[in-house]
Amino acid sequence: MNWEQLLSLKRFGDTKQRLRKDQDETRLGFEVDYDRIIFSNSFRSLQDKTQVVPLSKTDFVHTRLTHSLEVSVVARSLGRVVGKALLDKHPILREQAYKVNDFGAIVASAALAHDIGNPPFGHAGEKAIGDYFASGKGRQYKTQLSDKEWQDLIDFEGNANGFKILTESHEGKVGGIRLSYATLGAFMKYPKESLPKKPTTNIADKKYGVFQSESIFFKELTADLGLDYYEKKALKYYRHPLAFLVEAADDICYTIIDFEDGINLGLIEEEYALEYLINLVRDSIDTKKYYALPNKSSRLSYLRALAIGALINEATKQFLDNEAAILKGVFDRALLDKCKYEAQINDIIKISIAKIYKSKEVVEKEISGYRVIADLLDCFSKAAINKLNKTQTNYDKLLLQLMPDQFKEKITSPYQTLISTCGFVASLSDSQALLLHKKISGFLV
Repeated sequence: MNWEQLLSLKRFGDTKQRLRKDQDETRLGFEVDYDRIIFSNSFRSLQDKTQVVPLSKTDFVHTRLTHSLEVSVVARSLGRVVGKALLDKHPILREQAYKVNDFGAIVASAALAHDIGNPPFGHAGEKAIGDYFASGKGRQYKTQLSDKEWQDLIDFEGNANGFKILTESHEGKVGGIRLSYATLGAFMKYPKESLPKKPTTNIADKKYGVFQSESIFFKELTADLGLDYYEKKALKYYRHPLAFLVEAADDICYTIIDFEDGINLGLIEEEYALEYLINLVRDSIDTKKYYALPNKSSRLSYLRALAIGALINEATKQFLDNEAAILKGVFDRALLDKCKYEAQINDIIKISIAKIYKSKEVVEKEISGYRVIADLLDCFSKAAINKLNKTQTNYDKLLLQLMPDQFKEKITSPYQTLISTCGFVASLSDSQALLLHKKISGFLV
């Protein structure tokens, strides 16, 4: 892979090449990507989607929106530091007018969108959609689908749904929100289909990133960016190098900030938690300044800033030390895996799993989310399939009036109908899903 191709400014539908030297410096193409994501309906809905604790009523806890904004800020820093080094190492990029901020803008935009496809109720929402088809009432549709189409449903993936949101054409809106190919490449942490499912130690095999509905454009995108095949028959590619930075930004934020949320919610004792953060920043902490801070909140903020800074430095070092391997596709782990802070990061994550992710409050709300999503999928899938088969009832017609046109227009085949219905349910915020569930259950609100 080479950086000239990887930094493509091309957008869906372009008929001529976009050159960096021709860009308007006051409205750079990569910065336009950021703006388009910010103003999209899908991004705005993240303000009421779970990051850690579903339906939390406290101001302290992050939503998917605040998490995404923070990840994009960290990603911008990662991109700029890496970009400066790459421009020095590859003079041809300077000759083509690329600048440090280009890298920051690409990675920040991709990071801003990294959770845009996630359904309500956090990762439990993804599992609930998959379980509806794998072991719930959705099993009835299996015989109507190919193996790959069925796998998309039983292993519903927020990353693939995000790629769908960003790239899917609708009536009057061709090519989705038409991001640059460089940003789309950096967005795709798992550039592969759902099948064949062959788990390996390669970090890019952890999940998948494209539904069958977007496979044609996916092939065009990977070809334009020059992504190398990891496994040609399986439509599996090596990552765009900047996807490693997007992943690192997300890893940094959820490691540190989810931990901070746990402290603010009282799920982790403050004194206990502060010690874990101090272990991560021993090389950079100013103890005199730290102990002079007036309260625990101030001390926590200070440690959080130091921890994020330390992990940014470590992630950029890992990227630059391994750039050649990343370009060849042979670097197969996350940037923060096996870094010098591995032990401290693992300690924090273990505490977060035990005290936050598996807390009674989280588990109880995830259980409710499972029921809500299963019931919504059952009602809307049945109504949409009945419309496809021209057997819809009056009740089906009423239900479909609640589904936006962008999803109803995809009722063209069993697979398109079902994956679009999943997309509709996934587009709902936590509160919207609860409210809609109450309405279809007969409760007037």
